[in-house]
Amino acid sequence: MSLFGERTILTVSRLTGLIRGVLEENFEHVWVEGEVSNLALPSSGHLYFTLKDAGAQIRCVMFRASARALRFRLQNGMMLVVRGRVSVYEQRGEYQFLVEYLEPKGVGALQLAFMQLKEKLAKEGLFDESRKKRLPGLPQKIGIVTSTSGAALHDILTVLRRRHACVDVLISPVKVQGEGAAEEIAGAIRDFNRYGDVDVLIVGRGGGSMEDLWAFNEEVVARAVFSSRIPVISAVGHEVDFTIADLAADLRAPTPSAAAEMVVKSREELESNLRHLSRRLSNALDRRMAAFGERLSGLLRALKDPMLLVGNLFQRTDDLRDRMQRALTGDLRLLREGLAGNMHRLRLCHPALAVERCREKVQSLDGRMGTAMNRIMDGFRERASVAAARLHAFSPLATLQRGYSIVRMPEDGTVVRDSRQLNSGDRIEVLFGRGSAECIVEKTLSGQDKSAPGA
Repeated sequence: MSLFGERTILTVSRLTGLIRGVLEENFEHVWVEGEVSNLALPSSGHLYFTLKDAGAQIRCVMFRASARALRFRLQNGMMLVVRGRVSVYEQRGEYQFLVEYLEPKGVGALQLAFMQLKEKLAKEGLFDESRKKRLPGLPQKIGIVTSTSGAALHDILTVLRRRHACVDVLISPVKVQGEGAAEEIAGAIRDFNRYGDVDVLIVGRGGGSMEDLWAFNEEVVARAVFSSRIPVISAVGHEVDFTIADLAADLRAPTPSAAAEMVVKSREELESNLRHLSRRLSNALDRRMAAFGERLSGLLRALKDPMLLVGNLFQRTDDLRDRMQRALTGDLRLLREGLAGNMHRLRLCHPALAVERCREKVQSLDGRMGTAMNRIMDGFRERASVAAARLHAFSPLATLQRGYSIVRMPEDGTVVRDSRQLNSGDRIEVLFGRGSAECIVEKTLSGQDKSAPGA
């Protein structure tokens, strides 16, 4: 069908489907590198993230089936190299990259997973030296967790037979690489702990690549080793190989054979230790007997002259009695001095003395109060005299004494200041410097007529 030769109208779904077909047909098995951002880890197990560089970005999806194969944890900011194909998410009309495989750029996926798990478990304290258990000095039963088909088991048994043929060995055969190996190893360690009648465990295998040894880098194995009540020796690979199980174990052996040598001492070594301990015991006994001999000699010398021994005791008793008397005398002197000081302080605090001091203080305050009251009263009298003189100077009585009089109405005592307040026949009261008079008004005059006689 030609899309451009004629007017062909497509639905959005049809157009998106055509674009998807073109992209998937021409961009499959593509390798892309970039930085991870916007990482989302939903419960479905799929991985959603954006792969970007300085100029562009593309949305990526890694479905659960592919994501389960990852050995490391994906994180924002990580540089990746991914393989997959370009497709279209039709519901949003966006093109995206379907990731089938990815690996960190610059470091292997297994190495990154190893470093991430090591950092995580170290923070939880699984590698702390203070939590590691000591190996038994002479174990009677040894548990071995390894593959029965590998050379590691043969090496361990050979060393054990050569060094100590009487030790009992219990073997728990497990897979040491491939799918499910980590779960089998962890399960065997837990089984030995449930069984309990084992003194020490050797967990390991022969050498190999990092992929071959990966079961001993799984978190489930590290936690089983750490949680074991039985001391665990990790013996994985060759001396240069190092795993997470080595860090979590109570002791790391560079090889399985070395683990067997660590856990069981040889007959020659045991005999040498026994001879060394025997010599130490003999020397200790000799020193102890020599000390007892010296004490016995001293006692025998004292018994030849018992009075010497008794005299020493009497002298010691006298010495102790003198020291006791001196101590008692010194203590009594200190007690007397302390008592005298307390009596002096008590006398100073006696209630009668305090009452006497208060009485004297009250008498002093009473005298001071009397003196102060007299001064205050004298001041009041002086001010009162001055005020009385001023008041007398302004008193109406003083004015009346000079020949003036006051006229007021007898009914209400109103002072008459103007002749217009009066009418003929009004009764008035006239006050003099001494005495008063009641009068009747015959006639009133205005203020202009000063020559006319007044009332």
